[in-house]
Amino acid sequence: MTLAADLRRKLAADIASAPWRSALEEVPRELFIGDAVYRHETGLGWAPVRRAQMSEQEWLCLVYTNETWVTQLDGVMAEDATGPVPILRPTSSSTFPGLVVSMLEAAGIGEGDQVLEIGTGTGYSTALMCHRLGAASVTSVEVDPEVAARAKAAITAAGYAPTLVTGDGLLGHDHESPYDRLIATCAVRTIPLSWLRQMCVEGTITTPMMGWLGGAAFAHLQVADDGSASGHFLTEDVYFMTARPHRPPPRPPIEMGRGDQRDSRIDPAILKQDTALFVAQLGIPQAQHGWAGNILLVHDVSTGSQADVRPDSAGGWTVHQHGPIRLWDEAEEAILTWQGAGSPHQSGFGLTVAVDEQRVWLGDPTGPSWNLPA
Repeated sequence: MTLAADLRRKLAADIASAPWRSALEEVPRELFIGDAVYRHETGLGWAPVRRAQMSEQEWLCLVYTNETWVTQLDGVMAEDATGPVPILRPTSSSTFPGLVVSMLEAAGIGEGDQVLEIGTGTGYSTALMCHRLGAASVTSVEVDPEVAARAKAAITAAGYAPTLVTGDGLLGHDHESPYDRLIATCAVRTIPLSWLRQMCVEGTITTPMMGWLGGAAFAHLQVADDGSASGHFLTEDVYFMTARPHRPPPRPPIEMGRGDQRDSRIDPAILKQDTALFVAQLGIPQAQHGWAGNILLVHDVSTGSQADVRPDSAGGWTVHQHGPIRLWDEAEEAILTWQGAGSPHQSGFGLTVAVDEQRVWLGDPTGPSWNLPA
């Protein structure tokens, strides 16, 4: 057994249940990683790590570590980087295999399914599905032409020939529809209606979701015969890069201490908790946030509304707000509603998607609810 095959076998034994173990044992991840990756290094930012600068054993051990390896930063492939990159953001990566398998299992993908994958990326997850389902059952869409070309070359080298499309994954791919399963390897702010139209009745959509405040949830929806879709968020906490059209716009500076003043009913530091951030985002879906020390800054890019919340000398917190939307009022009310229900994880919420609205609800569809932005 070669070193690569041995490392694949060990990785598969560590992370995969029987249905996906064979795919992990057979699909060579090194084909999809390429010849360089980015590694985040404190004080340097993103530094390229090159295959040519390592022994073959060292490189394969890196490839088969159960970690995510970033391959592109704002359009710059790792092979093309001339040195450390301090501030660019990841735009393509090979997600760690344990998460890939977790998503495939969460989506319920199995033999006989026609699958639409949004976000080919390196092509590794595409190849895993081809191995198990057959390439004729897999369609994958990638928005970045260079990433798509590299993925196609790797998938072909691995011996698979699925339908590969270079284009906007938010539009899906109607030519191969309807699909039994749709799985996205990028996060979306709202569910594209084109996805619903391309699904079979009782088909499922499984996708990470991420809003402008930074709140995340993992959606698993079933499509009904009326074209709507609904389901609870899943228990897994997964984080993927946001689809490029769904990214937030640049956040302008915030003028602190401006506007009406009152006492806050909650500690703003609660937004450092993942679920609380998700809940606050339900109340202020157009907002972004940041921190200036222990002062929370919130800005609504659609209306110019702003808020800042800070500790006061009495051990409480003071909020200043101005603009047509009282941002902290809305976020505070959502958090208090959530706390009143026992502060459940995101999986205590669900989502219903229809043509005219997308509504997140707490507990069940008759519970408290918030509309996602149009």
